[in-house]
Amino acid sequence: MAALTDFQAKFDRDTAHTAFSTLSADEREFIRDQTRHHRFTHQELRQIVEMAADFRAWHETSICDAWPRGIHDAVPAKSARRHVLDALRRVWHGLKHTPPSYRRFGPHTKPKAVKSALGVTDKRSLGLGCCPVASPRTRCCNLMTLDAVENCGFGCSYCSIQSFYRGDTINFDSKFSEKLHGLELDPNRIYHIGTGQSSDSLLWGNAHGALQALLNFAGTHPNVIIELKTKSKNISYLLNNEVPGNVLCTWSLNTPTIIAHEEHQTATLGERLAAARRLADRGVLVGFHFHPMVHYQWWREEYAEIFSTLTASFDPREVALVSLGTLTFTKSVMRTIRARRVKSKVLQMPLAAADGKMSYPESIKLEMFRFAYRRLESWHSRVFFYLCMENPRLWKPVFGFDYPSNDAFEAAMKASYMEKISNAPAWSANCAASEP
Repeated sequence: MAALTDFQAKFDRDTAHTAFSTLSADEREFIRDQTRHHRFTHQELRQIVEMAADFRAWHETSICDAWPRGIHDAVPAKSARRHVLDALRRVWHGLKHTPPSYRRFGPHTKPKAVKSALGVTDKRSLGLGCCPVASPRTRCCNLMTLDAVENCGFGCSYCSIQSFYRGDTINFDSKFSEKLHGLELDPNRIYHIGTGQSSDSLLWGNAHGALQALLNFAGTHPNVIIELKTKSKNISYLLNNEVPGNVLCTWSLNTPTIIAHEEHQTATLGERLAAARRLADRGVLVGFHFHPMVHYQWWREEYAEIFSTLTASFDPREVALVSLGTLTFTKSVMRTIRARRVKSKVLQMPLAAADGKMSYPESIKLEMFRFAYRRLESWHSRVFFYLCMENPRLWKPVFGFDYPSNDAFEAAMKASYMEKISNAPAWSANCAASEP
């Protein structure tokens, strides 16, 4: 009895802070029994739980079905544990190196929508700072980020915001407009400020006056480029109010497959493109982020269709930017993803070390980025293209050019945006008035 109690205590310690509790009762009991039999070490058990969580999320098999059978009959007892783990890892690695298929995904695999609560707080500071995912190892545009809203109501399975905030409350700063109005800026400097890093920029519309404050701020500071980044279709406030020319509205785009199965509760691809088209019709500069591009079965065909739609639907004079990037994870975000009870393929990939994080091998990145850039050839030299959070060595193989430093990249981006802003058709008050 004491031995059993000691085993359970050690087992509980070894599975603490893992995704063990998110597994089914059958899976938990199976792992517990196998651990009692094989006496897995602390690290081995954590690896088994990690694989079990991945099997569950990928919806391809389960730890119980993937477990090798007949090992004890084929090898000496003292080496059975090693052979079991090796066989299990081969199944796991085999799936990771197979381009994911969503054929088994459907309405039954979608997570339940969670209704967010809107809250108001009196923050100490404005929340203006450097991009939270910037790294000295990657080529960075030195974007400044503004926490106009904190936390996101969408449920994208890969999003790093889920590691920054806890709970489902969306927080607005009660004195956001006052703090923004009191911000002291250098009139001789161009600023590029984005609001899509801590929440979706448009999902909440003008809740608590956030959009109104941003538009007023942009209108009184022509040397500031405000970028509103979104996966939403909620543009009603922008359609019915004057939008200064130095406000860019950019959409994160993905294929219908990825939107349906990984970007939960977001607007569809068609809805995002329609929203962008309506704003472009009113003289608002738009942009498109393909970040993350995801490598899966039929990725070429589905992304190619988006690129064809873009070039057919938008004049490059209306488009300020196109960014390319892909799935990149910190270990913290990976732990968060595995701890969720959500079906997702985002970790079914051959993870490789990437500048302090984990991502695709560079061969896959180059394949996807080159494909995208070639398909948008008619926009070359007329739209600002860049790689987001990627190593500088990838730029030249993709674009045929690169920047010697982050400061040079930043300067080129700002110059391109300001040129587009100066040449864009002025917003007409009649545009808003004519909106049905």
